Amino acid sequence: MKVFAISDLHLSTNCDKPMDIFGPVWENYLQQVEDSWNANVGADDLVLIAGDISWAMYYKDALPDLEYIASLPGKKVILRGNHDYWWKSISEIRSNLHSSMYAIQNDAIKFDDVIICGSRGWTVPEVEHKTPEDEKIFNRELIRMELSLKSAKVMRTNNEKLVVMVHYPPFNSKLEESQFTKLFEKYGVDKVVYGHLHNYDKKSKLSVNINNIDYILTSCDLVKNQLTKIL
Repeated sequence: MKVFAISDLHLSTNCDKPMDIFGPVWENYLQQVEDSWNANVGADDLVLIAGDISWAMYYKDALPDLEYIASLPGKKVILRGNHDYWWKSISEIRSNLHSSMYAIQNDAIKFDDVIICGSRGWTVPEVEHKTPEDEKIFNRELIRMELSLKSAKVMRTNNEKLVVMVHYPPFNSKLEESQFTKLFEKYGVDKVVYGHLHNYDKKSKLSVNINNIDYILTSCDLVKNQLTKIL
């Protein structure tokens, strides 16, 4: 089983939200993603999508976007991003997902010798949090991330590979260690997949290793609308 990742697809089947207004990299981007997907992903492979899946505001309006993803090869694991306003009830989402799709929210799931876990995350400050509300959300997301890691730990009975999905970068623009990266080290994470950043974030690196953990940025525009092979 191969594992791939891509994030920030920003699908808009049911709303008028063309992405090409954000630059030429978004022109015909879905066809490029689809071509890469079809060329690389087999029925038994896994694709991780770390947030910002659909522009829809309500779950019923996001269904065509989720059905589009379901139509593509392989198994897919999705995670909520900051623009996924339609993602409100995890039980509702899971009860209606196609059999090839799985949703992660502060928990974990195992596929053969790979465990996937994760949480949305939050902005890691450069020095300190901008507002008390930012700090409150950040601390809440730390708790949620550790819940997911604890779930993964229970499943990890035979040294399986552990991959974390998080929408926000788990460090600041200086790539400094954070409370998130320390959690990942504590639980023996192998790789972390994240998104959220786009063309205007020139400071970003697509791949960086911090204390023997690979951190991989998969925003579709930054990876030229190609799936990234994770494992």
